[in-house]
Amino acid sequence: MLHTQVQNISSSQTNTADKRYQLVYAEDDIVSSLELLKILYRCNSLHKWTLLIAPDNIPSKALLDNSSIDSSKLLVLRQRHLINLEYVINSALCKGNFAAVVTWTDIVSEQQLARFKLIDSDTELFCFTRSTGHGTSVVAH
Repeated sequence: MLHTQVQNISSSQTNTADKRYQLVYAEDDIVSSLELLKILYRCNSLHKWTLLIAPDNIPSKALLDNSSIDSSKLLVLRQRHLINLEYVINSALCKGNFAAVVTWTDIVSEQQLARFKLIDSDTELFCFTRSTGHGTSVVAH
């Protein structure tokens, strides 16, 4: 049986920081794609852009269309095309034009995730990983 876990991690060490990023633990590319489709579908209803900083194994346009996801609101950037990854992610989080930023831990480390400016942002940050979750985690719905 395939399971995906989502773990909320604090974005700051201060007590006032209640904004979090979500680590999405996925066993393989199939589970990762299914969870990505769920996130994209939910964000699509917010009428904002979704930034996907992605490896090469992302769902095709046909799969997005079949899942009722408007691909015109999805901005896909490949890691190899970015010069300053942290700047791009921080800009997306701070501008307010994005419902979510989605990436992978083989692109962004957990240490980098902790440095992103999430406190004053309405943008959610999701990071997919194949690592085993630490601490308390819950099965995604």
